Amino acid sequence: MKRILIFSLAYYPQVGGAEIALKEITDRINDIEFHAITLNFGGEKSEEKIGTIFVHRVGNGSSYFQKILFIPRAALAARVLHRRYSFDAFWAMMSYMVFPIVLLRMGGIRVPYLLTLQEGDPWEHMFNRWFILPFRPLLAYGFRQASEVQTISTFLAGWAKRIGFHGMPVVIANGVDIAHFARTHVENKSGTIFLVTTSRLVHKNAVDDVIRALKFLPNNIHFIIYGIGPDEILLKKLADEFGVSARMEWKGYIDHKDLPFALAACDIFIRPSRSEGMGNSFIEAMAAGLPVIATQEGGIADFLFDAKRNPDTETTGWAVDKDSPEQIAEAVKEILENPEQATRIIANAKKLVEEKYDWNLIASCVRMLFQKIMHASAS
Repeated sequence: MKRILIFSLAYYPQVGGAEIALKEITDRINDIEFHAITLNFGGEKSEEKIGTIFVHRVGNGSSYFQKILFIPRAALAARVLHRRYSFDAFWAMMSYMVFPIVLLRMGGIRVPYLLTLQEGDPWEHMFNRWFILPFRPLLAYGFRQASEVQTISTFLAGWAKRIGFHGMPVVIANGVDIAHFARTHVENKSGTIFLVTTSRLVHKNAVDDVIRALKFLPNNIHFIIYGIGPDEILLKKLADEFGVSARMEWKGYIDHKDLPFALAACDIFIRPSRSEGMGNSFIEAMAAGLPVIATQEGGIADFLFDAKRNPDTETTGWAVDKDSPEQIAEAVKEILENPEQATRIIANAKKLVEEKYDWNLIASCVRMLFQKIMHASAS
């Protein structure tokens, strides 16, 4: 059986889009043995099996210092594990996880590897900060030496070329567990309309714009937020300033397995992101049968098509410009005032997700990509 070693800064129980993608994909590939090196955020087991992945944790804590130290520690741990298991390929999950592989190559371990781009932050935040610039040449080297670069959107494929990858990036999006999210919508008879977002509370996800939009909407429209993050206090203060706190519910962290039930109890999904690599939350909401309001920033443009902005494509949602609370309010009103149109667009979106974003399809594509990498290495 072939063996692949994954480099990922975080893994379960730390959960984000990349971690969900790793688990969903590897759970569906039964002819490859997967190992992963990840950071021990504190108190977690140093080794355990989660799903089909043998997880090896290094370090202790989530500080920036621990995250920086993770790179040489991961390289050292990989050297030891490679002696034991003789991996056929490496897999770097996110751009910075190419650094341990670069260190290994400098030490003489030249295993073919896949680099997957899942980033959602803007280019400037990822690659142009002062403490990153000195290491850009190493990052570019890691991109150039990758056997394949896989991105979750056409937007991120442009990043791969820009940083130095000479080949053609392969776009394989993240997916959704269709059966899990396709729950029956809970009929709302209260007269209250619930907007919902599942989001880290950070500037790029623009929860503040939805708060600002509430002042343009009737009092029976409330906003439910599932997520935590560093901007929570600022956002709550903003809600107080706009006098809409009574129309907001801060639900905090929600386990991913419980998301379908939470979405089923709401009416409209909204996340007007300022930047986005792709955004699993959008396609999960589409699979759950909710109308989706979003910008078309970054990778969102791959699947959210607006009637006015994309007249030649079947409409799958309502697009707004970033930093546009009034447009958000108008989109909410349009959905509520045109139920037949909304039903048709919801059906279009659900059909698109079922045809293009099912995890079974995604896993099959990733498996074929690894087969290509390992075959090329062996020949």
